[in-house]
Amino acid sequence: MIAERGPSTVQRLRAKVLRQSSEWDSWHTGLEGERRVGRELARLSPLGWRVLHGIEKGNGGDIDHLLIGPGGVFTINTKTHQGASVWVGDTMASVNGGQPQPYAAASRAEADYVRGVLGRYCDLAVAVEPVLVFVGIESLRRAATQFTVRIYQEREVAALGPLTGKLTPEQVERVYTVARHRCAWLKA
Repeated sequence: MIAERGPSTVQRLRAKVLRQSSEWDSWHTGLEGERRVGRELARLSPLGWRVLHGIEKGNGGDIDHLLIGPGGVFTINTKTHQGASVWVGDTMASVNGGQPQPYAAASRAEADYVRGVLGRYCDLAVAVEPVLVFVGIESLRRAATQFTVRIYQEREVAALGPLTGKLTPEQVERVYTVARHRCAWLKA
């Protein structure tokens, strides 16, 4: 169970009483953001989209969401920053004017990883686009040169729904069938 990997109930209670933030708090906040984005993505299923959540990679990381549908294949990297102001450039993002984080570069790397795995196991060339979704933020600014990663707030992710022309329904099912196999991801 996931809760067993984190601090004990006593440790969490102690941190709360002492008003200390912990890695567990950050992880829990991120998980709630992923759930919110997951609910938004689920709304796309009537349009022919398939979604996978929390794909474990062989290197120990994970892909928050994988969206497969008529408009193609998208890796969804979710970042939760409640009430924050976010700026996203070509490779980095800054939250509330703080230290730049490689969010856009990490999103591109995830898409490359997925492209490699699906390319090995699918009988068709699969283009994969990176998407970076911010949850709970107050404002979002994109650099004018940012064209390599789709950047959305959580409610905007539905903009992917109407996209078409990349995969037939049969191809969607083929890619989805391959993507559901855990071994494909862990062997990569």
